[in-house]
Amino acid sequence: MNIQTNDIGHVIQLSIAPVFLLTGVATKLTVLMNRLARIIDRTRDLKIELRKGPDPDCSEELDVLYQRWRLINYAITASTGCGFLICVIIACLFLGDTTNLPLDRYIAGMFVVAMVALIASFIFLLREVSVSFRYMRIHRHDAPVGPD
Repeated sequence: MNIQTNDIGHVIQLSIAPVFLLTGVATKLTVLMNRLARIIDRTRDLKIELRKGPDPDCSEELDVLYQRWRLINYAITASTGCGFLICVIIACLFLGDTTNLPLDRYIAGMFVVAMVALIASFIFLLREVSVSFRYMRIHRHDAPVGPD
């Protein structure tokens, strides 16, 4: 294993784009986790309300929150899979260069799968936002009116 400084420099240059992509995926995961935390907090509040007695509005909102929770979990899973694959791609770039293994097809395949996972994550996020907006649009006139 004879590693040349120029070879390592080239591999580092190749790995910079996936590293930036990984940073974006990590930021997206932060957004998804924040949305999940808000869903969980609201679910807890509604469950406390339901302990006081049956309330069809609370039950309906809980159903919507469970649907949103499921979609956010799918988005988190897809984003995490994407991030994992990006890490493996970076490792394979270095491994392929230091061992002279022909990993280019595997790297390309993993990159395509990572992009499909990222696309799926965005689709799940868009769907979750759509469910949230639809619920808010339906119930926008149900908000209590303040004192006159």
